[in-house]
Amino acid sequence: MIWALIITLTVIVFSLRYVFLIPQLPVRLPLIIRQALSYSAPCLLTAICAPVILLENNEMRSFPDNPYLWGALFCVVAASLLKNMLLTVGLTLIFFYGLIYFMA
Repeated sequence: MIWALIITLTVIVFSLRYVFLIPQLPVRLPLIIRQALSYSAPCLLTAICAPVILLENNEMRSFPDNPYLWGALFCVVAASLLKNMLLTVGLTLIFFYGLIYFMA
């Protein structure tokens, strides 16, 4: 069920972004709709990542010692400060695995 949902959402997001945003198509969408379509990828990513960060075995994770939450927050701050995806991913992985090592 989860895989079917992920694949379905992927097809919907890809088709909307590809069909409506391709420059060769004669279809011109209003600016407000084009701007709304630009938010589809972050919304989909949030919907996929939020349960991983907040839930464990269908229960809420405890917040003070949740390495997934701290890793996600670190990633957001690092991405907003660094503006370099490769460096952000590398630092976030080091931070996250360091948290798991020291919290265990």
